[in-house]
Amino acid sequence: MGARGALDGMTGEREHRAQFDAEVRFANGGGLRTEGFRLDIPGRDISDEELAALFVRHLGLLMVAEVRIAQKTIVEEPHKGGRGTAAAAPGPARRLVELSHVVTDGMVTLPGFPPPRITDWLTREDSRTRYAPGVEFHIGRIDLVANTGTYLDSPAHRWADGVDLSGVPLDRIADLPGLVVRVPAGVRAVDRLLLAPYEVAGRAVLLHTGWDAHFGTDSYAGPDAPYLTGDGADWLVEAGATLVGIDSINIDDMTPAAAGARPAHSALLAAGIPIVEHLTGLGDLPPDGFRFTAAPPRVAGLGTFPVRAFALVD
Repeated sequence: MGARGALDGMTGEREHRAQFDAEVRFANGGGLRTEGFRLDIPGRDISDEELAALFVRHLGLLMVAEVRIAQKTIVEEPHKGGRGTAAAAPGPARRLVELSHVVTDGMVTLPGFPPPRITDWLTREDSRTRYAPGVEFHIGRIDLVANTGTYLDSPAHRWADGVDLSGVPLDRIADLPGLVVRVPAGVRAVDRLLLAPYEVAGRAVLLHTGWDAHFGTDSYAGPDAPYLTGDGADWLVEAGATLVGIDSINIDDMTPAAAGARPAHSALLAAGIPIVEHLTGLGDLPPDGFRFTAAPPRVAGLGTFPVRAFALVD
């Protein structure tokens, strides 16, 4: 018996691989079939859904709509090692990319929510009586609900015992390594299979659906708005994402069929993962190789607030 066999015998640990057939259907058309594929797995027990996600991640497959697993067997066999996704090519010179909507007087972010009102508290004309000749200032006033424009959700938005804006650590909202997940046109539900190819641990994961093109129109709140599924949110939690953002009206499904359930909000915020909704301009970002910031003011007692979201691209 070799050294490895002796060690396994002492600890009782074994390495396992799954052998299976897989049929893959892509969201943008076409498919892929494999027979007798072998893949390292973390233990003897693995569901078809978990194996499908591991398979997609191992091959770095993008835009996967469905994976069907058949003829699955588990074999006791030493791991062969996995293959990660290719690194992104070097980007252009360092630049800043704006990712926030402009907040304007009377704008509509969410139908039924009161729009912001931007007025004067002190006009320039009135200020002249307070200062030396030739000196004037303007002080404005804005009245808004916290969910206006591009905003960040803290755990307190969903959970009564969650931290509010004043308690969110800076390392959860500022200077984060970023990752863009391109969602195929026409796909509403962003699930585990679409996310599985990406290395999300420690990153701000930004879901680029293109839905921001409808911002400010009736279509923005329409039934085709993309969202993150509960299963997709669970995967992001398990995989160690630091922040999750989306350029759609809500990270959850808002149609009547969802019956008010908010599984993505619930899972992410319970894990302390901030959410940024109503992003824009994600098409101007590379897939990775940038730093993301979406920091709101430290307001005690509030769970959400508008942010100036931006990316620094090296």
